[in-house]
Amino acid sequence: MDQLIVNCSSIEEEMTKSKKQLTREIHHRNEVKLLHEKRRVVSLGGGASKLSKQRDQGKLTVRERLDFLFDEPSEVIEIGQLAADNMYQDHGGCPSAGVVVQIGKISGRLCIVVANDATVKAGAWFPMTAKKNLRAQEIAMENRLPIIYLVDSAGVYLPMQDESFADKEHFGRIFRNNAKMSSMGITQIAAIMGSCVAGGAYLPIMSDEAIIVENTGSIFLAGPYLVKAAVGEDVDKETLGGAHTHSAISGVVDYAVPSDQAALEKIQSLIGKIGETTLAGFNRVLSKPPKREQEEVYTLLPENRSEPYAMSDLIECLVDADSFEPYKENYGKTLITGYARIDGWAVGIVANERKVTKNAKGEMQIGGVIYSDSADKATRFIANCNQKSIPLVFLQDVTGFMVGSKSEHQGIIKDGAKMVNAVSNSVVPKFTIIIGNSYGAGNYAMCGKAYDPRLIYAWPSAEIAVMSGQSASRVLLQIEESKYAHSGKSLGNKEKEQLLQSIETKYTETTSPYYAAARLWTDGIIDPVETRKHLSMGIEMANNNANKEVFSLGILQV
Repeated sequence: MDQLIVNCSSIEEEMTKSKKQLTREIHHRNEVKLLHEKRRVVSLGGGASKLSKQRDQGKLTVRERLDFLFDEPSEVIEIGQLAADNMYQDHGGCPSAGVVVQIGKISGRLCIVVANDATVKAGAWFPMTAKKNLRAQEIAMENRLPIIYLVDSAGVYLPMQDESFADKEHFGRIFRNNAKMSSMGITQIAAIMGSCVAGGAYLPIMSDEAIIVENTGSIFLAGPYLVKAAVGEDVDKETLGGAHTHSAISGVVDYAVPSDQAALEKIQSLIGKIGETTLAGFNRVLSKPPKREQEEVYTLLPENRSEPYAMSDLIECLVDADSFEPYKENYGKTLITGYARIDGWAVGIVANERKVTKNAKGEMQIGGVIYSDSADKATRFIANCNQKSIPLVFLQDVTGFMVGSKSEHQGIIKDGAKMVNAVSNSVVPKFTIIIGNSYGAGNYAMCGKAYDPRLIYAWPSAEIAVMSGQSASRVLLQIEESKYAHSGKSLGNKEKEQLLQSIETKYTETTSPYYAAARLWTDGIIDPVETRKHLSMGIEMANNNANKEVFSLGILQV
């Protein structure tokens, strides 16, 4: 009878567990479904009618060009697909910031491609277009990847020129980077597949080689209307800067081709002839699938971001089976550190443990918080990975560093500073996946955007902010109450509740992963099952840069 009671209890526990897993799975699959729908919408650029109009002009659409160019279109990764999402609405919107950036293989060589979308304001450059172009060039320079520009743009979007023209990180920086990459020996190839006007004319011509498509491609510093206004000359577009002019008369471009397809085939041919490069030599063996199915992530990750879970379970969905080797497993338990393999590549993993744990003294430690011992452990592990030339992967679900008198007495500031120093000075490639919370200095210590990860992506479950919406809204409410008190007024309970809700709603909107992706605080939002693909390709592209730097912590020695 006792045995029967035990069995019934076990069955009930399993049913409860299964129900919780099902609830989680439904929640996360719905989030992923929303992500894929957003991707589908932005992939239409300026809309179906404008795509059709571009085809009527004898041109391929931007994504058709990319699919034609890459060896395996299904094996590419995209940078900033959701850039400018819900921005510039007063100007009609700017899907994907009017430019598509993808990384993949062309003629067997890993390349990054920057392609204007002429269906979005004729390919005009918005402020976020500049930021996205610069991010693509940054990736090319960090990883010494050949970069291809598919140019089809009307130039700077004049109504917003003041936000994209004159500053250091505005459009002039793109042409400066052209020159820098040329001196670094990084291959740059441009195809002029539509308009190429004014300052934008420098980008393709500062590339190593330029291709122009007959009848549709044109390049000039000033178009026919401006030429008429400036010097009184009547000249048509083709005579001024068409394919024949620049391939046979000015010699500005290197190749004239009859179609988009021919231009893309020329790029493939040119890339296929590049000599072999010296690799960094990151360790790789035959890949194994993870121990757990990747889709198990949906059942393991709680929908409530304050609920604890085992990060080690998620890691088993991401790394090659039986490859994880923990480092200092029983010390600094709020951070998981260890060596593993992802698609065969050796990696060092630094991940926030979300379970409540106990330290060696038996003291409870809150999951997702970085304590002195965990910061110390991470610093040493990062140093080890740099010594062994092992790329680092940061899995973020962090609420920040531990506060309070006890932590201050233990030197949390110094230990936290050491960890931030190690992340800052790390010379091996770093990759960051934001799984859940990414708050405050925890974002910095776990290699947020400011710390130069080679790639940084968020899951739909991510949230990025100084602190949680609930905490921040209460702080902001206190500030509002203080203002009222200074003016001799007071807030009633109902007014306080309404104001709190209003503040929290507005604040929470800015913590969304979509808000972050729109502003390129991350390289995008990915379905958790795409994580291995993005990390593997990221390490492969980083392997192209064989330049060795020396790791040092400076004055903050371990």
